[in-house]
Amino acid sequence: AIGECAAWNGSIFGLVAPGYQMARGVAALLCNETAEPFMGADMSTKLKLLGVDVGSIGDAHGSTPGARSYQFIDETTASYRRLVVDATGKHVLGAVLVGDNSYYDTLLQYMQNAIALPAEPASLILPSSEGAPTLGPGALPEAATVCSCHNVTKGSICSAIDGGCTDLGLLKSQTKACTGCGGCAGLLKQVFEHELIARGVSVDKSLCEHFAYTRQELYALVRVEGVITFEELLAKHGRGHTGCDVCKPAVGSILASCWNQPIMDASLVPLQDTNDTFMANMQKNGTYSVVPRIPGGEITADKLIAIGVVAKKYDLYTKITGGQRIDLFGAQLHELPDIWAELIEAGFETGHAYGKSTRTVKSCVGSTWCRYGVQDSVQMALTIEDRYKGLRSPHKLKFAVSGCTRECAEAQSKDVGVIATEKGWNLYIAGNGGMRPRHAELFATDLDDATLIRYIDRFLMFYIRTADKLQRTSVWREGLEGGLDYLKDVIINDSLGLGEELESQMQRVVNRYECEWANALKDPEKLKRFRTFVNDKRPDPDIHFVQERGQRRPIMAAELNLIPVIEEIA
Repeated sequence: AIGECAAWNGSIFGLVAPGYQMARGVAALLCNETAEPFMGADMSTKLKLLGVDVGSIGDAHGSTPGARSYQFIDETTASYRRLVVDATGKHVLGAVLVGDNSYYDTLLQYMQNAIALPAEPASLILPSSEGAPTLGPGALPEAATVCSCHNVTKGSICSAIDGGCTDLGLLKSQTKACTGCGGCAGLLKQVFEHELIARGVSVDKSLCEHFAYTRQELYALVRVEGVITFEELLAKHGRGHTGCDVCKPAVGSILASCWNQPIMDASLVPLQDTNDTFMANMQKNGTYSVVPRIPGGEITADKLIAIGVVAKKYDLYTKITGGQRIDLFGAQLHELPDIWAELIEAGFETGHAYGKSTRTVKSCVGSTWCRYGVQDSVQMALTIEDRYKGLRSPHKLKFAVSGCTRECAEAQSKDVGVIATEKGWNLYIAGNGGMRPRHAELFATDLDDATLIRYIDRFLMFYIRTADKLQRTSVWREGLEGGLDYLKDVIINDSLGLGEELESQMQRVVNRYECEWANALKDPEKLKRFRTFVNDKRPDPDIHFVQERGQRRPIMAAELNLIPVIEEIA
């Protein structure tokens, strides 16, 4: 017996790595070979529970005599971090992470390899800032475990490279690293590339096996050559005949950023991921959410009633989001066209909540209502959202406009933030919440309306042009050579002579905007996609519903057997 079927010293190990460790012992026993007996296992792991990232490392509860803890709570992002160190304050004993696992790999290496802590141990769990300690792949010892599932160390990776392995896919095959849970993918890539560079080997930055180019290079090829289909780009600059799940979404995003054609067109649909394919966010139970655009959070009574009518008719779970919108959950695939037909008739359009594109422009009520407001923040939010709605980019974009320095719209945590002054607008860029919270940076001050829009045009198109795939503006900005001063020189001073070109490219996207759902509803062929079964209009028989806090919640058939048990326990 191995894994969760086996109890050792009264303990059961519900992780894959201890199971593999036990399996190695069983295999050795069956083959009459000697092997180290199982002596317990490191239960460090990171998981996603009910949509929330959690991580546990080593002595997470601080039960070691003399252990001391550092804790950090960020209520704005609903994240919690606890670092447990030994009595000397020199080594990590364990850690707890809730809401943000981006610190996991670094803390795990400190614990597993007894790496000496910095002078201020708390800096390891505080938000990143200038001068914060980092643990790069070069600082890891040879014995450092990179893949805990298969017990692959940095030394094993180095041995494979010394043996001639210069391909990441081949490295995974040879060492089994990243073939278990996949949680070590980021660290494995960093170590692999660092060791190749250290040996004087050039690192291949190809997007994938089909394109020997980076995302930025492919963007330039599409823009300069006027490429409008994936097939054309693959034929001219790629290899193979079909592409893969890496290059297809990346090229699909590039084509949308450049030409803004309807993503449901027959030639573009195969490039989209699940959410874009059905123009809705798929939820964990197989249903979808519907998010109509509510520019700037401003909505009429009639439109509020229309949302209520739709939610009641289709029995949808409703929730007001942090971006001043109303989310409708629990829609089944075949219901999406009918729901959107009613919403569009009421004056709504798609909110692009499913796309790597402009999501929301949050606003306060500004000078129209607020006694502190110095500019009409609602009107500016409407202007910005109307201009950039539908703009596809390497990652999602969030905006906010505050009517004064009291910052009720929280503009300084957005990709693009605008704050009113008595003389105009202050522009902030490259902030975001989420996995790696980052405060936006003040970019320009006291701008008039036209100049503000011009700078945002240039900033967004320059980001789209030069960022890597799935790279937020914050990460892109941190890796930008020359930093904020360089970016100001490009956008404000037009040091590269790209200003007019970036503005005209943005204007082309703006001019071509069309509500994607309105476009799909006009085309019977596109509507055929919205069926659970290709040849049958029946709904998904595995989706069921229960009542929760006065609203209907979807539940999968497999969960139905748990309901009597839960009710009995309650």
